[in-house]
Amino acid sequence: MRQPDMQKVEALVGRLIGDVGAAVSGALVVLGDDVGLFKAMADGTPVTSTELSRKTAISERYLREWLSALAAADYLAYDEKTDRFSLTPEQAVVFAEEDSPAFFTGAFQLVQAMWTDEPKIADAFRTGKGVGWHEHSACLFRGTERFFRTGYNNNLIAEWIPALKGVEAQLKAGARVADIGCGHGASTILMAKAYPASRFFGFDYHMPSIEKAKAAAEEAGVADRVTFEQASAASFPAGSYDLIAMFDCLHDMGDPVGAGRHVKEALSPGGTWMIVEPFAHDRLKDNLNPVGRVYYGASTMICTPASMSQEVGLALGAQAGEMKLRKVALDAGFSHFHRATETPFNMVFEARA
Repeated sequence: MRQPDMQKVEALVGRLIGDVGAAVSGALVVLGDDVGLFKAMADGTPVTSTELSRKTAISERYLREWLSALAAADYLAYDEKTDRFSLTPEQAVVFAEEDSPAFFTGAFQLVQAMWTDEPKIADAFRTGKGVGWHEHSACLFRGTERFFRTGYNNNLIAEWIPALKGVEAQLKAGARVADIGCGHGASTILMAKAYPASRFFGFDYHMPSIEKAKAAAEEAGVADRVTFEQASAASFPAGSYDLIAMFDCLHDMGDPVGAGRHVKEALSPGGTWMIVEPFAHDRLKDNLNPVGRVYYGASTMICTPASMSQEVGLALGAQAGEMKLRKVALDAGFSHFHRATETPFNMVFEARA
């Protein structure tokens, strides 16, 4: 039997205590979001559990435990002199303000879906079959929209579209844009609000997401220039689009090359295929970092099973890297492919025929 180095064991256990604490705190973040506690504390006014109970109509005894747990996680501030809890401005930006540049609660909803759906993924491991996006718990769809929307709010209009050659001018003048794999429509609606002269078409194979997107467009006041329709990446209606965008979804597709060929046919002459993918290096060793840890985990539980549930089942994974994505575009018939810009969480590629 191999003999472990007990100092290394102790160090590993120490890290695991932190990881378990993070997992537990994540559940409490989702809970607090569900019952409106972060928004109730968003103004930063220090409160006791009793005062917060009066404000929210939530049981004081439950609140006392929840507040204590998140103070222990350093997700809330605690003043022992007054026995009051509060959200610092930084904590409010992360947990209470949906449109902030750092809102993070959606990430915990994504993790919630991974835990909830683990038995389905375990069965897929044993059988080699896939698990379709539509087979996951509903918290995945909401969490995905809220998590990625933060990046879109920060970067899509200000940085990503201006990085594409000539695209911003087209959108300002009036263009036809397709958003493939649009989910709840966050990216589509954001573009529609920024470029009122253009028309936008969002497509997703998941009908409940399309219904959510339609409602969101009405609420945002852009339903007059946005159309949402159920369709897959390989079957969305052709229409001479000036821009076709795929946000964080190409790697989830069973046949991304086939989807790319359909994009090529649907683009107008000189049109652009915008591909936004999770940030990744081409070599595994370069992805062994905190961001890679999150993306490989999500890829194991969500992205790879989704691809393997479809025809071809190429299973690029959420850490495909530029080389594999370039091959997809070239195999689909595009001759021009380059990285237009990037963030710590995303790579933005521009492809043209």
